[in-house]
Amino acid sequence: MLFTYILYFIAACVILYFSGQWIVEGLQRVAKFLEWKEFVVAFIMMAFAGSLPNIILAVLAIANKMPELSFGDVVGGNVVDMTLVIALAALFARDGIPAKGATFQTSSLFTIIAALLPLVLFMDGKLSRFDGLLLLVLFFSYIYWLFSKQDRFKKVYDNYTVPLSKRFPLFMRDLGKILLGTIMLIIVAQGIIFQAGKFSIEYNLPLAMVGVLVVGLGNSFPELYFSIASARKGETRMILGDLMGAVIIPATLVLGSVALFSPIVITDFSLFATARYFLIAAALLFFIFIKTNRKVSKKEAIFLLLVYIAFLIAEIFIK
Repeated sequence: MLFTYILYFIAACVILYFSGQWIVEGLQRVAKFLEWKEFVVAFIMMAFAGSLPNIILAVLAIANKMPELSFGDVVGGNVVDMTLVIALAALFARDGIPAKGATFQTSSLFTIIAALLPLVLFMDGKLSRFDGLLLLVLFFSYIYWLFSKQDRFKKVYDNYTVPLSKRFPLFMRDLGKILLGTIMLIIVAQGIIFQAGKFSIEYNLPLAMVGVLVVGLGNSFPELYFSIASARKGETRMILGDLMGAVIIPATLVLGSVALFSPIVITDFSLFATARYFLIAAALLFFIFIKTNRKVSKKEAIFLLLVYIAFLIAEIFIK
């Protein structure tokens, strides 16, 4: 059994490598074709596609009357994105992850609000239809802000020398590569969740802990590998676009849509006590590091990595 798991993870790493390369290269050329900033392209395409597992899981969790699994997925995923993912990306990048410019700075504010608002709304143990509407308003307010002025999303690429006659065919080919690469990332991530879930069943882990640790980490795997691949290619603007989108979309669009359709009730919110405090800490640290010197440095990345390790230890050993 152990040998089978090892073979699976080796195969998963190979698939992740090639799919990550396809996505990064495809997004680079799509950004040039649309004349959009790399941040915006990664937010719209990669983060939206990467949130599909969160959407599917949320629907299935509500249908099977396991809302704590979906909420744990969002909470755990956001902790992972704002600690482990951003930390590894900054460590792989040549000089950390820069965040200069009004688009990055304002988006970081939307990100921290999106990460923390569900916790506030869940204080009464329920995410009502009105709460869901508030989350959706926050999401569409950000989208409106992002596209309301061209300087927030438009960019002219002087080095884009592809002839006009070849631009659209290449654009369609790149969209296909992005789609195929993303599908492969999602399939591998779901496979990792399935394999890890077997371990959790054997050790009788609580459902909330499975959502926070296993599902949250597994669904963040596309962002994790995409961020590392982007960092190695020097495309740091795509990293923040994907990461901020990976926080904002599940916490607002996904949870908001589910709550609007069917209110989410969690009877025992104490199961999320540890994850809740770490999410607050991760969101505040992420926001502070983005603001200081307009970048996430390697030293700050190491600190975020230690926060994630502390999160794992706390979730496993604190009952």
